[in-house]
Amino acid sequence: MIRNWPVPEELNDERIDVALARLSEGSRAASASLIDDGRVQLNGKVVSKSAKVVFGDVVEVDLPNPDLGEPEPTVELPIVFQDDDFVVIDKPAGVAAHPSAGWSGPTVNGSLQAMGIVLTNYGPPERQGIVHRLDVGTSGLMVVTKSNAAYISLKDQFRNREVTKLYHTLVQGRLDPLSGTIDAPIDRHPTSSYRFAVMQSGRASITHYDTLEALSYASLLEVHLETGRTHQIRVHMSALRHPCCGDLTYGADPKLAARLKLDRQWLHAVRLGFTHPFSGNHVEFESPYAPELQVALDLARDLSN
Repeated sequence: MIRNWPVPEELNDERIDVALARLSEGSRAASASLIDDGRVQLNGKVVSKSAKVVFGDVVEVDLPNPDLGEPEPTVELPIVFQDDDFVVIDKPAGVAAHPSAGWSGPTVNGSLQAMGIVLTNYGPPERQGIVHRLDVGTSGLMVVTKSNAAYISLKDQFRNREVTKLYHTLVQGRLDPLSGTIDAPIDRHPTSSYRFAVMQSGRASITHYDTLEALSYASLLEVHLETGRTHQIRVHMSALRHPCCGDLTYGADPKLAARLKLDRQWLHAVRLGFTHPFSGNHVEFESPYAPELQVALDLARDLSN
């Protein structure tokens, strides 16, 4: 199984075993073993593990074939737009961006490939074509790359914060002030492997929000992410003691979730904009609320009457 990774700027002048470990999200020992076995090429040439990589190089790895297990379940994903370089989907809740430990449900890249859409093989094996993610329980717009050049371009745009990412979320209570910025670092929760938390040791995380509608028990917010940390909106809203409605992982009231008929967090990626990798034009896409979110919002409005 052949996989390719372009070398990003931050890995310039690193040893190839170090760079491969970072790119594949594996261990340095495993990367060194692949290099020693002659399974790794740098720009088409077999190299030693002490070779240095340069920004723009391509690392090619011939990975051992994985053991065949149960086939991954797939779903038909709504396509918003696609061309030769990328595909924009309207991801439903219950679909993960890519395979991961402990997840046995459908994934975006697996479902797209089952639909006959060929993705680039740039990126870690389980994340081919993936340049950003949405949580399993979050719905809305997501772009996945089909060409190598699109993968490099969009990865750079996300890294450089040049992508427009707009979300709507229904949170518990009313925020004061109604609009604001949350600047609080996020790291893994110290006692829970699947949660994150505001931690001084964390990475810089900035969330901007505006209240669109203030209801009796909840507020509809428009959220713009300046950074893109895992669970960022959910963690920041929980830290303000206004968790996303239905988000029991981060402290939402289960009784309110039941009244709103929510079995996941009320969070939807409504707008996604970026520069087309080849035309250079700005492209932007919008998504209506998922049906279950619209039902919950209508019920929240009814509670205010």
